[in-house]
This record gives sequence, structure tokens and C-alpha cells, in this order.
Amino acid sequence: MPDALRPDKATSASMRRTVFMLENAAATDVTVLLEGENGVGKEVLAQSLHAKSRRASGPFVVVDCGAIPANLVESELFGHERGAFTGADRGRIGLFEQAHGGTLFLDEIGELPLELQPKLLRALEQRAIRPVGSGTTRPVDIRVVSATNRNLRDAIRAGTFREDLFYRLAVARVSVPALRERLEDIVPLATKMLREMTAEPAASFPPEVAAMLRAHRWPGNVRELRNAVGRFALLGARDREEILDLVATEGEVDLSALPFHEARSRVLERFEAIYVASVLDRVGGNVSKAADHACLARSTFYRFLDRVRNPRSDSVASPTHAERALQ
Repeated sequence: MPDALRPDKATSASMRRTVFMLENAAATDVTVLLEGENGVGKEVLAQSLHAKSRRASGPFVVVDCGAIPANLVESELFGHERGAFTGADRGRIGLFEQAHGGTLFLDEIGELPLELQPKLLRALEQRAIRPVGSGTTRPVDIRVVSATNRNLRDAIRAGTFREDLFYRLAVARVSVPALRERLEDIVPLATKMLREMTAEPAASFPPEVAAMLRAHRWPGNVRELRNAVGRFALLGARDREEILDLVATEGEVDLSALPFHEARSRVLERFEAIYVASVLDRVGGNVSKAADHACLARSTFYRFLDRVRNPRSDSVASPTHAERALQ
């Protein structure tokens, strides 16, 4: 998806910064480390980085470091010779060699077993690999992009990830923001998905559905958004309320199980999220116009917006605070 790195494909400042950094990196051969939560689209960005690089005509090879059995990682990465181990009845070319001339994407690099990390470091530094059971090395011409949802600095402190490998992988270190951190991108991104799914160039969401998309927290990020858009595309406008319920009530608790003041606070917080998103959608995302439309001071609306984007996860607002916010 080459156009994922076009600046005009991102509305939010945080995603524009990410795109800008990746565009600059695409023109070089430096190793890139993509950091971000599950589902934020790290593989899509890695594919776009490859497509905009001088290696675009070469292969793009994905390695899921968390899905390969630990005893097979070395063979998968570097290949093996016939007879190298029990069951190796023929030689095999590893993923490093398969990516020759192109890009090797090491997904979930934080899951790579510690004992394999020195061999990966050596391969990256020497640009050569040694298949299991072989006495000779083979040169490889690759660009390495890796991704992780873990904090690798914490892993270094815990002794589960090598510091020298981290610095070798993170020549360019790029943070991919979570979807809840780029509110402005949600509806444009969902609309693009909807048009791709339906093959209708003018497909769009009714205002109330767009508002609900903006208000949701999206713990599953872009992957979760794609699922919600898929349900909407499948069920259509006839079942709009069902789509809204599917998106809005996910993860909510039974209010009757809570004390009165806590339940009221949760309802007020939910109202703020839906109202702020709906007003923003009505005025095209312009915060100043949204504040005027809501008859609120700009500073007050910005406070609402900040609270919607960054709700406290460990507690709810006190009743008096929530009530004051709605005055």
C-alpha cells in the first residue's frame, strides 16, 4: 500500500510526524524500528516503506518472530543444509536469502529468543548469513525493518533483549500512535476502508455512525476499526443501530452493578465523548467552530477534547467534577 506514506493520507499531527519520518527513511537503507500497540498498522507502514524505497522491485518478506517455534527460528531465518538436523532431508533457503535485494520485516522482534539474538546481530553487521549445518557464509543484500509492541528498553533492563541488537535495529526509531491518539484520522480512515470494501467511490457514514466511530476508544486500533467497518458494510444502513451498539457498548459494564455516583459519572463521561465527537464531525473537525457551535469557550471545549482523548484508565471523574464540566 504505497500511498500509506503520503502526508495527505494523515490528518492528525502525530501521524503526520510518523509519515514524515518514514518518508525520510525510505530514501535510505537504514534499519527501522516501528514501535506501537497491536493493530496500529505497523506491517502496512513497513510495506509502504518498502514500496517507496529503491528496493521496491525486490521481495518484501515477513518474519513473525513470535510465531516460529524457538527451535526452528535459526533455520527459518538462515536456512539449513541437508542433514543439518533430524528431519532435514533436503536443504532449505532461509528468509534472509529469500529477501535478497528487498526488505526483511521482522515483526514482533521483542519475542526473538535471547540465544538467537547474537546471530541476528552478526548477520546484520556482516550482511552475511551461515545456514544451519554449513561451514560457509553467504552474502545477503537486504534492508531490515522490525516492529514491536513491547518496550525494548524495559526488556534490556530485564535481560531479555540485547542492548547492542536494539541499537543496531533502531537506527531510525519510529513510534506509530494508537488510534485513540489521532482522533482526526478515524473517520477518514474508516471511510477509505468502507470504499475499498464496497467498491463504491462515494460511500460514506451517516453522521451518527461517524460520531460513534470518533467516540469509541478502539483498544484494538486499526484492526478493530476495520472489523467495525466490515460489519457496517455487511449489514448496511438498515441495521445501523446494531452497528452502533456493536461499536459503542464493547467493554462497557452493567451500570446497575455500580454505586449511584460512579454510574452517573460513567454516563456523563460517555455523553461527553459522543457529544464532542458528533459536534466535531458536524463542523469538519474544526475545534474553534465546534466550540462556537456548542456555545462553549474554546478553552472549555479543548478541555473536553483532551478528556475524551486521554480518559483516566484507573478511575472515573468525581460526580462534582463531571457535573461542573457539563455546565
